Amino acid sequence: MAAVVSPQKSTIVRKNVRLLPLRSAFALGSWLMPEATLQHAFRLFGTPMPGGRERARRSDTWGASVHTFAHGRERLTWYAWGDPQRQPIALLAHGWSGYALQLLPWVEPLRQAGYAVVALDQIAHGRSSGYRATLPMFADVLHRFAERFGGVQALVAHSLGGAAAMIALARGLRAERAILIAPAADPIAAAQRFGGFVGLAAHLSARLFDEFESLTGMAVEGFQAHLNAPRIASPALIVHDLEDREVPWSEGERYARYWPEARLLSTTGLGHNRILTDPGVIAAAMSYLDGRAVGQRVVSTPDLPYGFA
Repeated sequence: MAAVVSPQKSTIVRKNVRLLPLRSAFALGSWLMPEATLQHAFRLFGTPMPGGRERARRSDTWGASVHTFAHGRERLTWYAWGDPQRQPIALLAHGWSGYALQLLPWVEPLRQAGYAVVALDQIAHGRSSGYRATLPMFADVLHRFAERFGGVQALVAHSLGGAAAMIALARGLRAERAILIAPAADPIAAAQRFGGFVGLAAHLSARLFDEFESLTGMAVEGFQAHLNAPRIASPALIVHDLEDREVPWSEGERYARYWPEARLLSTTGLGHNRILTDPGVIAAAMSYLDGRAVGQRVVSTPDLPYGFA
């Protein structure tokens, strides 16, 4: 009997075939020209995929007012629905290679709940300028943007945007409640996943942050969730899918374990991206913002830094 291949598996096969030349080049370069290959990998690691920019340009804004503001040499685009000067504010933050208008399904429920909604295209993403970005950049931009409004009442963030939100909150960003969807907890693990994805040798993947640390003077370990989440006082709902292939569920669990006032809502079958716009997830998040208990508490212990016993 012939095997039946699902559309999802067919897509994965086609993607793997397209990536084969890239992976072969990185695998070969890892041994023949390790330093040059590492530099190329570092540049690629900090460069968002271009597809989000085109989708952002084509996307309907659903009646938003569109604004820009300066951040260093870049001009960043942001969107507003409602009146941020008079209404409580909900801030939407996209992830790596994403864009603000990805979160449009959140706008109407938040508006109906009485919020003005603001959303930002990060550096090198969406309609904003720039070519490269890092997690510290994401966190700094998010913090500065939120403080333009004197803080926000609700913060919804996805993937790397969730990691940036966590870091910004630990550094003083004011938000009454946060909802982090599929947040990345460990940049070192992310670098290892990236290395495996492009075919970079493991010994070079471990060095991806060497240049970052030399340029910024910041140790990448300082951006891990279990070191920052304990410093955050505001409550949070962490939403993560058990079948997430891009950021493992265990990283979301780590947030909930170390964030003093966090709860964890686990889903199944939504993966890393569909979870962002799933109606059930949005409804649960709105219940959480309304003060109802959603998800479960996760208990931490000093003998278990993160993960499973």
